[in-house]
Amino acid sequence: MKGTPGLENVSPKLERIAVLARQARKMSLTTLAHHIDIDWLREAHRRTRKDGATGVDEQTAAEYATQLEENLRSLLERAKSGTYRAPPVRRVNIPKGDGTQTRPIGIPTFEDKILQRAVAMVMEAVYEQDFLDCSYGFRPGRSAHQALNALRNEIMSMKGGWILEVDIQKFFDTLDHGHLRELLHRRIRDGVLLRLIGKWLNAGVMEDGAVVHPEAGTPQGGVISPLLANVYLHEVLDVWFESEVKPRLSGRAFLCRYADDFVVVFANEGDARRVMDVLPKRLGKYGLTVHPTKTRLVPFRRPVIKRDGDDTAGSATFDLLGFTIHWAKSRAGKWVVKLRTASNRLSRSLSRVRVWCRTNRHQAVGWQWHMLVAKLRGHYGYFGVTGNMRALERFRYEVLRVWRKWLSRRSTASRHGWGPTWSRLLERYPLPEPRITRAFSAT
Repeated sequence: MKGTPGLENVSPKLERIAVLARQARKMSLTTLAHHIDIDWLREAHRRTRKDGATGVDEQTAAEYATQLEENLRSLLERAKSGTYRAPPVRRVNIPKGDGTQTRPIGIPTFEDKILQRAVAMVMEAVYEQDFLDCSYGFRPGRSAHQALNALRNEIMSMKGGWILEVDIQKFFDTLDHGHLRELLHRRIRDGVLLRLIGKWLNAGVMEDGAVVHPEAGTPQGGVISPLLANVYLHEVLDVWFESEVKPRLSGRAFLCRYADDFVVVFANEGDARRVMDVLPKRLGKYGLTVHPTKTRLVPFRRPVIKRDGDDTAGSATFDLLGFTIHWAKSRAGKWVVKLRTASNRLSRSLSRVRVWCRTNRHQAVGWQWHMLVAKLRGHYGYFGVTGNMRALERFRYEVLRVWRKWLSRRSTASRHGWGPTWSRLLERYPLPEPRITRAFSAT
């Protein structure tokens, strides 16, 4: 943001770090922490989300801002002198998959988020010079939709193939600290930064009032965790696949990774099976485990037409980033790769709406409408991709049905059917119609 206080002083430093990293790709950088000064922390504070949940100290962003300059200067002095103590993260569990399982999320304190952001800004400037094009997750200027679009275009260019769908078991819980430090040392040897990262890895997790110190893993939810995950899998997976695996294959192959979610597309089945056999050994070398049942090889060949005019089954589907990827006919009658909302993601989204409508059924109708509009627009913003209109329409229909159900239970006098009363309410409080917000580019 041009003219933002602090950013004008930080941007040239970020560029100098990036230039140095590009010029010394094979070297470890030893002097990086000196770039972190009070302007750097101000910019880190600006980039830190202010409405997130509080950590173990229960301090809000607004409370921290009441003495912002004093707090930032104290934070800078402690970080540079080595006296900063990383507090444990507060663990909460959020629904995962179909809602029957949960995923642990770690919530750092607000001050810890600022310092993590400051360190991440330095490391990002270095590693963005190294990361490969196959990596999309938690990187500046990259998104899940870009990953899906690149994957779709590559599959169509190859006219289908074999999809290796991989699930790493509890990646963020099993990431090996020793291997991570070794991988970091290949590029960064700044003592201040490495000491801070070590403190975050050893800070521990507070749950139900007790603090535990896991020997492996990095809590999801912290600013630094996604970057550390990318550093880990960049070396363990991306570089290995590009430099060692692809040259040995007989056909084309394409890796698409978003954080720890990834698939590999192969033109030849034989190549796919060989990589499927060796991948568990490669990941196991670094303390990671491939899920035995969720990892699978999917035939994803473009369907052909039989002589009797029927389409061959010939192709399964696979899921990535909340979408089911499948072959379908375009309006012109050609086979194209399309995306639809994955059934488990749709079920989870609707389950959350049901819980929300039940919990807030006695709130003012106008307030409920305002919140539901935001939820629908957020859903359309992510899932509104070309070819997914039917799933969007179903989501809106189910939201309407659930909303009507819980409004009807406010009292015996407020029974809303699908008749005139409900129609008048929707005229006053219309929910937005589904719309496509992401038109994927053609190959």
